[in-house]
Amino acid sequence: MKQDFVFISESVTEGHPDKLCDQISDAVLDQFLREDPQARAIVECAVSTGVVFVAARYQARTMVDIPHIARQVIREIGYDGKDFNARTSSILTSLNELPPEAPGADESTLSDAQIEAVSARNTATLFGYACTQTPAFLPLPIWLAHKLARRLSAVRLTLQLPYLRPDAKAQVAVVFRNRRPVRIHSLTLLVSHTARGVPPAAQLEQALREHVIEPVFRDEPVRPDADTRVYVNPEGPFEIGGPSVHAGLTGRKNAIDTYGEYARHSGAALSGKDPSRIDRTGAYAARYAAKNVVAAGLADECEVLLSYAIGQARPVSVQVETFGTGRVSDTEIGARLEAHFDFRPAAIVRAFNLRQLPALTKGGFYRRLAAYGHVGRMDIGLPWERTDKTMLLGSV
Repeated sequence: MKQDFVFISESVTEGHPDKLCDQISDAVLDQFLREDPQARAIVECAVSTGVVFVAARYQARTMVDIPHIARQVIREIGYDGKDFNARTSSILTSLNELPPEAPGADESTLSDAQIEAVSARNTATLFGYACTQTPAFLPLPIWLAHKLARRLSAVRLTLQLPYLRPDAKAQVAVVFRNRRPVRIHSLTLLVSHTARGVPPAAQLEQALREHVIEPVFRDEPVRPDADTRVYVNPEGPFEIGGPSVHAGLTGRKNAIDTYGEYARHSGAALSGKDPSRIDRTGAYAARYAAKNVVAAGLADECEVLLSYAIGQARPVSVQVETFGTGRVSDTEIGARLEAHFDFRPAAIVRAFNLRQLPALTKGGFYRRLAAYGHVGRMDIGLPWERTDKTMLLGSV
C-alpha cells in the first residue's frame, strides 16, 4: 500500500439484511451452546421479502426452536412492516443432524497431550491485525464507520429521528499521509426511512449532521473539515429498506466484521459457527496476538497470519508483518508469539472460554458479535481484546 492514499470503510446497522442473517445464525448458535456447551453447529440464514430460511447442521444433546429465535431477532431489531415482520414472515428451516460422535471433552479439563490430539477440522488461513490509529487498535476508517452506524441505530431507537428504519449504512473515506490518518475526505450515510413523515432531503441531511455526525466526531482527533464532502442517500430516497428491498445472507459482510478491508482477513464467514471451527476461533486468536504486539510497543502496525491444515493441531505457519513499523524484526516477533501464545484449536477455546460464554452473557454472546464487528469492540469484554501478554512479549 502507498504511503499517501484515501481509504474507505463501511459499516451497517443491525437492520441490514446481511447483518440480520448473521444475528439469527449466531442467536441460534448461542442457544445450542447455552443448552449444550459441547454442541457442534453450523447455522446459515437467508432472508427476502416475507421469508426467512435457516439451514442448520448440528450435533447436540438438545433441540432448538429455530423459528422462535428468528422471530425474536426480527422483532428486537424493529422490523414491523407489512412486507417483513416477526409475526407474519414465513420461517423455513432445513435441519441436518450430523453423525453422532463421542461427546466432546471440556477443553478446560484437557491435559497438554489431549489438547495436542484435537486437530483442526478444516483448512484455513486466518489474519489478525492491530494498529495505533484508534483506542481500539483498529484502523480509523472502520472505527468511524462503526461509530456512525451505531449512532444511526441509537437515534432511531430513542426516537430522536423516529422516521428512520432499521436498515442503514455508513461509509467513511479517510486521507492518509505516511500511512497515518490526517483528515476526513468524505462521509456517506444511506438511511432507510418511512414512506411518510420524513423531511425533505436538505432537512434530512441537516438532522443527520446534528444528531449523528457531530456527536460521533465530537471527541475524535481527526474530524470533518470545511472541505469534507457529506452525502446522504445520494441515489435518492431509500424508503423502508431491509429484506423487502434487498435480500440478505449470512457471512456476506466479512470486511465489516473485521478491519474494513484495511487489512487482510480470512475469506470464511465468522458468524454461525461453533468454537470447534478454526476459521472462526483462529481469527480471534490472530487478532489477540496482533493486538498484544502493538500494545507491547513492538510495532505501530502488526498483521499476524495463522495457517492450519486438517488433521494437525498446531498451525503450519505463523507469520508476522509490521509494515516497516517494527522496533524489533518481524522474525523475532514471530518467535516470541510462538513461545507465548498457544494457537492450537482446543487451547484457543480454553483460553477464551468460548463454549461457556453464551450461558454467561445476557442476551447471548455470539449474537452480540454479529453486528458492529467481531474485533475492536470496547462495549463487550471480549477475551481476544485483552492485552495481558504484553509483558511476556518483552520490550524492544
